[in-house]
Amino acid sequence: MGKTTTGKKPFQLRNVGRWFKYKYLLLTRAKGGPAIVALGFSVGLFVEMFTLPTAGLAFFLIFPLVYVFRASMAAALLGFVFGKVIYIPMSFLNRQVGGWVLPRGIRGHLLSVLPDWLDTFIKFNLKLFVGGVIDGAVLGLIAFYPMKWLLEWYDGKRKEKRRRRKEQMLLSSGSEG
Repeated sequence: MGKTTTGKKPFQLRNVGRWFKYKYLLLTRAKGGPAIVALGFSVGLFVEMFTLPTAGLAFFLIFPLVYVFRASMAAALLGFVFGKVIYIPMSFLNRQVGGWVLPRGIRGHLLSVLPDWLDTFIKFNLKLFVGGVIDGAVLGLIAFYPMKWLLEWYDGKRKEKRRRRKEQMLLSSGSEG
């Protein structure tokens, strides 16, 4: 009675937890192993650090980067979302780093024609962008190894559990015969 004509169960809120657990298991057991997942997470985190000054267009950079690095798209999207959570405090650091890297007098031919408010806006976003690229690359590198090691540990723990369970089954079937 709970099935529709297509054979699928209708959406129920209590199944959301199972769905997330299933997706988590798919991610941790992704083809290519922990390195692919960790790399995807790092790519997403890297791109998020300079998405705001590009008006969200940097998001589209995830797709070619995932393809080039052969990373996990799901992990990249998770890294992107995690980056959104930490972006506000990181934006202050992004701006500071951008200010250190960019030359003091960024006043070219184009910027001298613009009104002062637009000139200030462009300089501010340029600092956020440049600092975000640098900080995002550093964060991506920092996040890659702990994420990879954590996934390898989880995978090893899962394999050990399966091996012990298999041994117990063999012992119990051997003692019956």
